[in-house]
Amino acid sequence: MITHTIFSANNPLPTSPFFHSKVEKQWLLQSFALKAKPIQLKVSNGCRTRACLGSDKSIEIPHQWYNLIADLPVKPPPPLHPKTYEPIKPEDLSPLFPDELIKQEVTGDRFIDIPDEVRDIYSLWRPTPLIRAKRLEKLLETPARIYYKYEGVSPAGSHKPNSAVPQAWYNVQEGVKNVVTETGAGQWGSALAFACSLFGLGCEVWQVRASYDQKPYRRLMMQTWGAKVHPSPSMITEAGQSMLQKDPSSPGSLGIAISEAVEVAAKNADTKYCLGSVLNHVLLHQSVIGEECLKQMEAIGETPDIIIGCTGGGSNFAGLSFPFIREKLNKKINPVIRAVEPAACPSLTKGVYTYDYGDTAGMTPLMKMHTLGHNFVPDPIHAGGLRYHGMAPLISHVYELGLMEAISIPQTECFQGAIQFARSEGLIPAPEPTHAIAATIREALHCKVTGEAKVILTAMCGHGHFDLPAYEKYLQGNMVDLSFSEEKMKASLANVPHITA
Repeated sequence: MITHTIFSANNPLPTSPFFHSKVEKQWLLQSFALKAKPIQLKVSNGCRTRACLGSDKSIEIPHQWYNLIADLPVKPPPPLHPKTYEPIKPEDLSPLFPDELIKQEVTGDRFIDIPDEVRDIYSLWRPTPLIRAKRLEKLLETPARIYYKYEGVSPAGSHKPNSAVPQAWYNVQEGVKNVVTETGAGQWGSALAFACSLFGLGCEVWQVRASYDQKPYRRLMMQTWGAKVHPSPSMITEAGQSMLQKDPSSPGSLGIAISEAVEVAAKNADTKYCLGSVLNHVLLHQSVIGEECLKQMEAIGETPDIIIGCTGGGSNFAGLSFPFIREKLNKKINPVIRAVEPAACPSLTKGVYTYDYGDTAGMTPLMKMHTLGHNFVPDPIHAGGLRYHGMAPLISHVYELGLMEAISIPQTECFQGAIQFARSEGLIPAPEPTHAIAATIREALHCKVTGEAKVILTAMCGHGHFDLPAYEKYLQGNMVDLSFSEEKMKASLANVPHITA
């Protein structure tokens, strides 16, 4: 038996300012509700914490991706052509995507076989572990049992290679020489750079300017794997030049970066575009997360009462939750499915469900989704991967069907939860999953009040090793909650096309 002493009145916090600012120490003393005697965490040796889930390969890597559309009682609205407003045809997408990905985008099939070569690369890090957060449970003094599916073990440090690898593979099969993309925090860009390095594909990335400046090591990671990286908006494209003329100091947005990448792909015959979230085929690839997790929870005899994940574009949330929603539709389980988004960019909780462009310049198909308007530029929160004006159309549709719920949380509460998580579980979360962690802590503390021993499953979609400047800002007491402007959203929504039924 291993016993860990954390902090107490008799075992005070370190005094070095290198480790703890005055603001941080005061918060810790209040948050941990420290008493006169030490808090001790007793954790059994062996496989109880990880429950033998994952790295021992006892859970097999899925052979198929799962498509939730096949099981929905009402099918989602189709994407529309950006010029004609007619339902888009597969050939309309061919300048951007290889044929197989277009088929996956529009398919109604329940399962799609994962190519052997893709599955072989998955085996570098999959199956990913499902970990019980016993130390966090003890810290919160909650009767709830908290599990997190950890995707940070991938080479890129997040869930993103689950889609980057097949996207690169399908492009190579069709003889594509180069791919272009956008990235917010750099998680998707680094994942695609990694995947392209395996297949000899050229890779060019437009990284949102706010994140390009905040996260230089993500840029270096992409460059190490051979990618060219540009801050967005840039002077390389017409879309970027147009934005810089309007606002030379623009922090950028994922919508702007998408416009730049799409423009380059459309103008070059040997180049295709890759997207890291939002579209159906991306959510399809991420379903390996939930398929593994279903088997892992079954292996330990647990059923989640609530499933929590962060949402920006939605790929990580969909990857974990969609296979569970299938089981919910089949009346095998009945968990609450809860999406958590940043308070400064709340597309699900504040946005309008309507057709809108996926990019700022209006070059992508129109998708029916929860949107803040394609011209909306969120404040530069540290969770750069969640700074997207819209939500994945399929997640938006599932939300409209009442199969899930959504909340928003400000970034200071998220980082507060991240510190608790890091100092109990040891892992430093990326800023994006701190939203899911904060919501998980809320739920666990509610269980402490009610006495309910709920099973909470949450998505820990990546590590924060390259996000330490954000933690430094929080620990020094300099992080503030950035605002969401209703007026800015209304002005942005005024430019959304009005599509009649």
